[in-house]
Amino acid sequence: MTSIKENLERVKETIENILTKSGRNDEVTLVAVTKTVYPEKIIEAIKAGVTIIGENRVGEAGGKYGIITEKVKWHLIGHLQRNKVKRALPIFDMIQSIDKIETAMEIEKRAEKPVDILIEINSSGEETKSGIKPDQLLFLVDQLKKLKKVKIKGVMTIGPFTPEEKRIREAFIQTRKIFEELLEREKDPEIKYLSMGMSLDYQIAIEEGSNMVRIGSAIFGERVYTQ
Repeated sequence: MTSIKENLERVKETIENILTKSGRNDEVTLVAVTKTVYPEKIIEAIKAGVTIIGENRVGEAGGKYGIITEKVKWHLIGHLQRNKVKRALPIFDMIQSIDKIETAMEIEKRAEKPVDILIEINSSGEETKSGIKPDQLLFLVDQLKKLKKVKIKGVMTIGPFTPEEKRIREAFIQTRKIFEELLEREKDPEIKYLSMGMSLDYQIAIEEGSNMVRIGSAIFGERVYTQ
């Protein structure tokens, strides 16, 4: 059984190899997804070099946030309900899952300082996923720009749940193109993150331009779910 440190090093090496093969000279930000992971394992990962952890649920994150004292950034990568905004704001440095102006307005109302967000795009078209349709991105951006405390830092997508690489790649390509359109229109240096790729598809995502990946099981092992 490999250790968290060994798994993390393997993921980082894979990322660097893909960047080299793709001819890219930029970096990929690694978010370690800690859904269902016990605090002691998260601390082990932090000691091994993790600097950003991603949580899917506000409630679960809150319990860990009070235990983990190490200096790391916290990202909410799961859907944020309006009634959870108040609890989420003290915990998270970035919310990667904004897809409704109403949620953003609730953040604006309650935030005491600027809040970094990514706009979630449903690039797979799967009804079970959150996120806006790709062609709605620029409209939502225009709405969000009216808010003072909500700071757009980029976009996020979850690839389709399929073994078909072609479909996965097409979804990532579509997201990258709309992201590039956003960059060209806004010309805002603060908009810089294209968050695509998880443990099963992050290599494809990086090949298609992702500069932020969300990795869980490839670092911590397969998740164990309890009732």
